[in-house]
Amino acid sequence: MPPQASEFPPPPRSFHARSRELGTLAAALRASPSTRIALVGGGGSGKSTLACALGHRVRRLFPGGLQWFRVGAWDVLTLTGMLALRFGVPMTPRSRALSRVRAHLAAREPTFVVLDNHEDDRATAALLDGLRDVPVTWVITARRCLLAGVSVFPVVPPLVTVGESPFPRVASLTRLLRWNPVALDLADALVAGGAVTAATLEQRLLAEGVDRVRVIDHEDDLPEVGLLVAFAWKLLPATSRRMLAVLAHTGGDHVDAGSLATLSHAGPRAPEALAALVRLRLVQEPLAGRFALHATVRHALAKRTRADPEGYFQHYVSLLEQHPERLELEQTHLFAVMDVATTSGSIGAAVRVERLLSRLEHGEEA
Repeated sequence: MPPQASEFPPPPRSFHARSRELGTLAAALRASPSTRIALVGGGGSGKSTLACALGHRVRRLFPGGLQWFRVGAWDVLTLTGMLALRFGVPMTPRSRALSRVRAHLAAREPTFVVLDNHEDDRATAALLDGLRDVPVTWVITARRCLLAGVSVFPVVPPLVTVGESPFPRVASLTRLLRWNPVALDLADALVAGGAVTAATLEQRLLAEGVDRVRVIDHEDDLPEVGLLVAFAWKLLPATSRRMLAVLAHTGGDHVDAGSLATLSHAGPRAPEALAALVRLRLVQEPLAGRFALHATVRHALAKRTRADPEGYFQHYVSLLEQHPERLELEQTHLFAVMDVATTSGSIGAAVRVERLLSRLEHGEEA
């Protein structure tokens, strides 16, 4: 199946205070089109947005196209399988998938590939070392990166170094929220929608201890984001909350509006419920009609919601059985249901997934 334009996110709608970083990275790629770069920074610092903008800035250097993969903490076999599916390379037996992907990329024109939200150093190292010397520029986004052979570029929130506010409406909260773009965006949405004034929001955040020093679980565990999510949560109807629960626990990257409505049992209230999430900027729309959560928002919501692995499994397996043509958009959900089948220990689930993989790989109808 040939690559689709939708596989790489569209250019950011707004992109401020990054011109110097973007220019530096673009110049580095022009000097050496086949390289490996890691954009490293804390949760919400803007790594993914910068990677997206960079791809669109230099796309003329890469006639092989732009490719985007959300990689997370999956192992190297899963990562290789994702690439194999995207490029139409046989992924079974899995032990041979890496060499097949390497042969495909070696014969391909220069390609720009983003591995977003890298977490497993060993898996990513095995993948990139196994695919070295192919005409590919790899851009990794990560909270931290312990990889040799990769050029690390630190990423900090925009305007933090010059002390300016990216959101004038909540400028008084900029320091309190530590210039975090996600937190400031959420605060700006609350104030713009009339839910609260900036002054009142500041008082509530301070009362909840946003300025306290504390140990956090990891880089996505940001108290400022968690407090703003909790504030917005109280404004939402139950249907919108169920949608957030689905997005917080989904194993794939982005979910289309129809699947989101089905998994959240939203019924006829789905459009209104989704509109409320968009209005409060709790969800992102990386592709038209498909929705996701920023990692910091996802972490905050995962603490207050429950997963439904069985419902998720049944929905996406059935969806791909009935509509194999949707594989390009739903492939991260395919790998997620494979993980569900493995962790559940269900022989029936494992057999069903294996049959689905065989059908998808050989183009068979359900």
